[in-house]
Amino acid sequence: MKKNIIKSALVLCSTALLASCSLDEYNPLDADTTNSLTEYNKWYGLETKCYEPIYAQMYTVADFLEVSEAGTDLWLTSKNNDNTKELFYYESLVPNANKPWDKFFMQAYSALGNCATVIKNGEEMMKDEKNENLQDIKTIYAEARFLRGFYHLMLTTYYGPITLVENSADEGVNLSPKRNTLSEIYKSVTEDLQYAVDNLGVTPYNNNRARASKKSAVGILCRAYVQAAGQGLTAPDGESYWKKAADLAGDFVADTEAGGAKYGGYLYSDISDMWASANNRTNKEALWVAAGVDASVDAETWNNANAGKNKLFAYCYWNQTVCSDLSMITADKQNYYYGRTNSGLFAPSKYLLDLYDASWDKRWENSFQTAFGTFSMQQPAWIDYTKRVLTLNPKLCKLYGINTQFGAQKKKIYPYVDCNAVSSTSGGNQYTASIWPKGETSGDVSKLVAAKNPYVMEYPMAEDENRIFLYLYKHGTVSDESKNNRSYACVDIDDLFDENNQYLSTGVGNSWETKYGKTNPLWQTFPCLLKFQWNYDGVFYGSNLQIKNGDIPVMRSAEIYLIAAEANQKLGENQKAANYINKLRKRSVRDGVSAATYEITAGQVTESTILDEYARELCGEHQRWALLQRHQAFRSQFAKSNKRAAESFRDYMKWRPISQTFLQQIDNKEEYGDNGYGTTAKSGLDGFEQ
Repeated sequence: MKKNIIKSALVLCSTALLASCSLDEYNPLDADTTNSLTEYNKWYGLETKCYEPIYAQMYTVADFLEVSEAGTDLWLTSKNNDNTKELFYYESLVPNANKPWDKFFMQAYSALGNCATVIKNGEEMMKDEKNENLQDIKTIYAEARFLRGFYHLMLTTYYGPITLVENSADEGVNLSPKRNTLSEIYKSVTEDLQYAVDNLGVTPYNNNRARASKKSAVGILCRAYVQAAGQGLTAPDGESYWKKAADLAGDFVADTEAGGAKYGGYLYSDISDMWASANNRTNKEALWVAAGVDASVDAETWNNANAGKNKLFAYCYWNQTVCSDLSMITADKQNYYYGRTNSGLFAPSKYLLDLYDASWDKRWENSFQTAFGTFSMQQPAWIDYTKRVLTLNPKLCKLYGINTQFGAQKKKIYPYVDCNAVSSTSGGNQYTASIWPKGETSGDVSKLVAAKNPYVMEYPMAEDENRIFLYLYKHGTVSDESKNNRSYACVDIDDLFDENNQYLSTGVGNSWETKYGKTNPLWQTFPCLLKFQWNYDGVFYGSNLQIKNGDIPVMRSAEIYLIAAEANQKLGENQKAANYINKLRKRSVRDGVSAATYEITAGQVTESTILDEYARELCGEHQRWALLQRHQAFRSQFAKSNKRAAESFRDYMKWRPISQTFLQQIDNKEEYGDNGYGTTAKSGLDGFEQ
């Protein structure tokens, strides 16, 4: 059942500007009418605009991150803040204009009218077999089908039964839209994505990493299958969606391990390579990326769009100025190593942190930064090395719980990295960080060494380390005796939580004061997700240190391994599920660890096992809420991890609220409904969740 594009989508489609990094093509806003878009250049230009929300909004600002990761078992607010309580804790969550759930809804819908127009006109253009651009048209058309499937999948995943947009803008506006059933939506989604699988190449069009390819379509189709299965749906051909997911994911994994000739898949053999700075813009494991601006290539990116303004890392870090006397970082606007981290919001739950066995699992330090050092800028002569050497004194040691003998000895803490400041023709200065080797205290820049990722530090932290000021350690891994031998501040991660496993909101009048003292400010810290924390030439945005323009994987191969495990567990094929999990674990194992330490058996595979492994591998990667939704695991997981959410969550919250902006622009909002949040006469769901 086809529905005309709704007014809200039309409004956004008519005002949105292309912002995707490498897709700097013809500006379709100059087109006279949608009918004129059968001219190849204009039609091609409109198709590039279909990518607009991917990097310009969804994977650049916090809105979609809050919709897709907040309100799950993995994340709490730092300092137990209330400023985002609606999504993190389901407190006062209702339809509300300009809130993240409202904006994401509109962002996804904004591209669908353009997708529909490209598809309609592309079908007309492909009828001309003599068209000199015919092969290009077929590829671009397949991309548009992929994008339409992707956006519809995103909308139905979070908002349930929505309205399919399958007619182009010039076919009229329906101000009394009707919802589609879940079955209709997933049929449309899977047909579009299957078409893309069949018609896109292994290499993206023009070898442009911002564009979808065959592996992109396979990955998102796998997502669609498991999400549909989680709604209790059966495929139109009568086959189980779980079976379809297991088969397609299994085929992808088999092809990947055979060299990836069929789909182009790849899995790094070492997890540290997945998050290496040098691999960010050429990531082999990524199936599709929200591609950041590349200053060396994308000099003509439209400057009135939102490209080049990714702030996601800033939401995942605490601000090092809270302990400036220890960190020697006194101004967040001049924090050239960590960036301007004054927006810290996403703090990992104790449940998530406890899932990692750091004794064998390198995903621990490659996902979270728990050791923190300061920086010099000796190379550009901005901050002399000696100016960032901290000499401990008894007062400082007492404040931060460091053995006072180190203060008496005037023990020194040296910079961990040196940040350069190289001018770039586009994007401003680049502040690439190199490591000062342990034991090297001369400040001689010729001694600096490169690192895979300058935020990933060796685990476990050595007692005699003299290049860090703070170590957040897993409970039980540092004894009191060992702590006494360390000349840097040490905080047991468990001590950052209160009795309800929420983050401390104060350091006074609680166990923190008893153990650490009421003036010690480190209660405000937390392990920092570093998956958005990049450091390489081209990623910086000049003097604006709150922005880093890295590529974000919309999906990567590891997720297909997990989907294969998830689907096989649902089908009772536990040995197959265990095999897929063990393949991911193997590349995360420390040297010298036996297989018996990390491998799981078929008898250990349960739904909880699957949920836990997803958390270890994909935390923060815009997928957790969708996973809990398809397993209806909110209540069970909140009981383990998020007490505030557990108290506020209601069954109707299995869907996010329908956009208030959208409801205000249609004539039948009371009938269309808000998904049960009580602001409209009906939920709008009756008869459509099937």
